[in-house]
Amino acid sequence: MRLWAPHPMEARTTVAHDATLTYTSYLALDEVLGAQRPRSDEHDEPLFITIHQVYELWFKQMLHELRHLQDVLVKGDTAHATRTLRRVLSVFKVIVAQVDVLETMTPRQFTSFRARLDASSGFQSAQFRELEAVLGRRDPRVLAHHSEAPALAAAMSRPSVFDSFLAYLAAHDYPVPPSLLTRDFTRSWEESAELQEVLLRVYADDSGPSTVAEHLVDLDEGLQEWRYRHVKMVERTIGTKSGTGGSPGAAYLRGTLFTPVFPDLWAVRSEL
Repeated sequence: MRLWAPHPMEARTTVAHDATLTYTSYLALDEVLGAQRPRSDEHDEPLFITIHQVYELWFKQMLHELRHLQDVLVKGDTAHATRTLRRVLSVFKVIVAQVDVLETMTPRQFTSFRARLDASSGFQSAQFRELEAVLGRRDPRVLAHHSEAPALAAAMSRPSVFDSFLAYLAAHDYPVPPSLLTRDFTRSWEESAELQEVLLRVYADDSGPSTVAEHLVDLDEGLQEWRYRHVKMVERTIGTKSGTGGSPGAAYLRGTLFTPVFPDLWAVRSEL
């Protein structure tokens, strides 16, 4: 005679475990750890490859988080927007810190294998270009170098994170001008005096939306910090030389500094 039977709820929540799944197979470590394929015998080339592969993994994760951020912003969800922004900010801190590791490589150590990179260049990172587009950059010239990156092209034609933030403010009954909510998303954002008046009200209320706004400022600052560390790392490694593949190197990177992606959030600082 059976003396015990599982509670109905327990029966429903029982999960069948795959006995063949291991730490290695779940994380696909054979593929991940086999993806570093140096083209020379130089000691420092594996570090260079690993650092850049990790960057690409973090870019992928940030794109994943920012898609979620936009979804919850449009729904007016302050709590989840705040938590997601904090996660993205933490990732930015990690990728900035990784520059310290890359800077342990001297210019001579990099030069020892640089020629093996041929035409490959960080300028070819479609994921970073997509990240810029999601945050609001609209530069059609970028697509000429990424013709096989449909996700990048799509990101340039849909609402940016800031557009989603405006929808979030509207969901919280702030008087965002309707023309800004339905603008042409393929065009770069232009500062709006009308919107800045709305943002001043947001900050005056000092509630959930102002917290989200401040996290967006943190995000903008995090991107600018990454750009600064990146350009200094390039200058430290190759000086004023052109980048691999004929890219303009540090000269181009310097031109991206101190250009905010959310200019209205910075413009209102002097009025607060």
